[in-house]
Amino acid sequence: METVFTRMLTAALLGIFIENAAFEHALGVNVLLYTARRKENLVGIFIGVIYVTTLTSMVTCLTDRYFSAWEYYNILMPFIYIFIMSAIYLLTLLAVWRFLPSLFKKAKRYVHLSVFNCAVLGALFIQSNIGGTFASYVGYGLGTGLGFLLAGYLLGAASDRLNSDAVPASFRGMPITLIYVGVISLALSAFWN
Repeated sequence: METVFTRMLTAALLGIFIENAAFEHALGVNVLLYTARRKENLVGIFIGVIYVTTLTSMVTCLTDRYFSAWEYYNILMPFIYIFIMSAIYLLTLLAVWRFLPSLFKKAKRYVHLSVFNCAVLGALFIQSNIGGTFASYVGYGLGTGLGFLLAGYLLGAASDRLNSDAVPASFRGMPITLIYVGVISLALSAFWN
């Protein structure tokens, strides 16, 4: 018998490895490239992405459950998801501003990158298409955030080498980084297929 924890763990592993937002679907690569260059923001952005993907997945599970039978739900789904992301963004920002002002001063520089990026919105669409229980929505949201963290770590670890003098000048920067992301994507795809 499948337990709630098993569903959550399976969905999390799916989000981390098989359906990795950055490597499998190229979602949020712009945020990954930004954080790879500015490593001081790395931890904060990824904590924010994990928090937002998990929380928005919980809320979208409820909206998918109650409104999916509605005739125009598929047309309005992007707007509903963006509204959910915006509401969570504003409520979290207000709560942190009110109760943790020192954290607010540190986080206000990059909190919008954590919330409004393709990885978060893409995770909601992918999970909505997969369907499942509340536990699988939560697990997939958490897994997407952790998979995004894994992708960011791999990109950040290689960024110094990718931008070194050993790389020809015409490939330095964005070209070699995109080639590196493509090779990792192919390796993960081959590993799971």
